[in-house]
Amino acid sequence: MQNLESLNLAEMIEFVEGNRAVRFTVGEKDAVYRFIESVLKVQRYRHLSKGQRGIVRRFLAKVTGRSRAQLSRLIRRWRQTKHVVGKRSRRPRFPRRYTTADVALLAAVDAAHEDLSGPAVRRILQREYKIFGNAEYARLAAISVSHLYNLRRSIIYRSHRVEVHHTQARQVSIAERRKPDPRGQPGYLRVDTVHQGNPDGQPGLFHINAVDTVTQWQVVGCVETISERHLVPVLEAMLHQFPFQIRGFHCDNGSEFLNRRVAGLLNKLLVEFTKSRPYRTTDNALVEGKNGAVIRKHIGYGPVPAQYAEAFQKFYAAHFNPYLNYHRPCGFATLEIGVRGRRRRRYSHEDYRTPYEKLLSLPHWSQYLKEGITTEMLQQQALRMTDTEAALRMQKAKLALLTHCRRSR
Repeated sequence: MQNLESLNLAEMIEFVEGNRAVRFTVGEKDAVYRFIESVLKVQRYRHLSKGQRGIVRRFLAKVTGRSRAQLSRLIRRWRQTKHVVGKRSRRPRFPRRYTTADVALLAAVDAAHEDLSGPAVRRILQREYKIFGNAEYARLAAISVSHLYNLRRSIIYRSHRVEVHHTQARQVSIAERRKPDPRGQPGYLRVDTVHQGNPDGQPGLFHINAVDTVTQWQVVGCVETISERHLVPVLEAMLHQFPFQIRGFHCDNGSEFLNRRVAGLLNKLLVEFTKSRPYRTTDNALVEGKNGAVIRKHIGYGPVPAQYAEAFQKFYAAHFNPYLNYHRPCGFATLEIGVRGRRRRRYSHEDYRTPYEKLLSLPHWSQYLKEGITTEMLQQQALRMTDTEAALRMQKAKLALLTHCRRSR
C-alpha cells in the first residue's frame, strides 16, 4: 500500500475500523521512522485537536505495529527536532588502558618464554622497562597479574598467539581396526571393562563384561587389576563359559586388551581380533549398554576393594551368568532400512527372549556348539529351575556377597 500518509482523518478512521483483524508490520526501523515523520508532517499534527491527534495515533499504531508508549516517545522527538530518528544505544564502557600493540607485545613475550606463569611474566615486563629501558613496555610494566590473564583471554591476544596441540595417535599394531560382521552367527564377542570405584583412595576391582553380538549371551568376570597377570586367566575362564565356539573378539582401544598376551591367547583359539574405529561410538554400543543395564543395575556404583575380586568371580560363574543367559529376557531389534538408506533399529514387545532361546532360534544352531557341549546339557541347565527361582537364588547369593564385603571393610 502506498500514499497512506495522504489519507484524511475520516479515511484513517475507516481504515482502522475496517482492518481490526489485520495486523501490519514494517520491516526496517528506518522505514518506520520515515513513515511516521511523513504522516505527522502531512497531517499537520501540531495544529490538530486532542481527538484528531488520537485518530492519527491509532492509525500509526495500526500501520507500524508500534505500542502507545513508543509512538508517544517518537512523536515527542518529532515535535522537538522536526525529525524522527533512532538513537544509538549508549553502553557504558570503561576507558581502555592497554592498546592493541600492548596485547600483541604480551603475546610475543609469552611465545618467547613458552607461557610462563602470570607473576613471572609480569616480572619480565617490569625488567624490560626498568632495567633494560625499553619504552614500549611502559604500560605493561604496571599491569596486574589478574589483568594479565584477562588480556590472555582476549580476542586480540588469541589472534596473535594460537597454539594447537593435536592428540598424538597411539599406534598399536595389535588387532584390526574395523567393526565385526557376525552375519547371523554366534561367537562374535563385544568386551569391555567396568571399574568399581576407589575405596579409601585405593583402586577397586574391575568387572570384565563380554556379550555375544547375535544372541546377547553374556559372561561377566572380575579381576583385581586390569594388568595382564590378573586379566588373562580370568578372560580365558570367561571364554570357556560360552557354549558355542568363539569366532571374534572386539574391544575398544584400552591397553588391558591390546597387548601381546591377550593377542596370543586369541591366536591360540583362532579368534578374529578387532578393535573400535575412531569417531565410531556405536562400534561397541552393545556391551556399553549392558554395562549399565546389567552390571551397574545389580552391583551398583559403590566402591568395592580389589581383594574381593575372587569372591565376585565365583558368584558370577555360579549364579549371575546362568541367570543372565537362561532366565533373563533381552530385547532383540529388527533392522529397517529407509528409502534414503537410513538404518533404524526397532524393538517389538513380542521379540523378547532369553539368550538361550535366541540361540535355539538360529538355523542349525547345534553346529556352533563347542566340542563336548550337547543340546541336552543346555536344555537341562535351562529347565533346572524357573526364572523367578533362579532370580531369587541369584539375589540371595548377591546379598550375602555384598554383606560380606561391607562387614569385612
